[in-house]
Amino acid sequence: MARVLVYGYGNPGRLDDGLGPALVDELAARGVGDDVALETGYQLQVEDAALVAPFDLVIFADAHATCAPPFELRELAPRHGADFTTHSLAPEAVLALARDLYGSRARGFTLGIRGCHFDDYGERLSPLARRHLDAAADFLRQALRDGTGDLRCPSPGR
Repeated sequence: MARVLVYGYGNPGRLDDGLGPALVDELAARGVGDDVALETGYQLQVEDAALVAPFDLVIFADAHATCAPPFELRELAPRHGADFTTHSLAPEAVLALARDLYGSRARGFTLGIRGCHFDDYGERLSPLARRHLDAAADFLRQALRDGTGDLRCPSPGR
């Protein structure tokens, strides 16, 4: 059985930017199985390499402003220098650090959930983003149900 981590990140205080953490909350409420760990963060950081290293499969969930609705799932390859700043990393860079520092062989995916409203403050999702979140949670829960970690990427826009 594959050990899976779903890591939702984003800023819940910026409306739809909180879709990543909201997905983790939704999966926790629905239940996803004993081999699936759920974590949230504001952004990805160097320290997250240690967090993801022990897992076979890591799904980085975040809000997305331009993907086809309701969500987009994309497999990642570990890669250094992918959008690195002193405060945040791209998911590919987290996987590369986990590989280099801890010998991790985790497969990685990004799950971008289409958001609509990012330019204001508030801890709520727009109604359309909520529907996109529900679709992503339904898909992910079903994909992880058998415990193998074998995700099949849906076509864009599902």
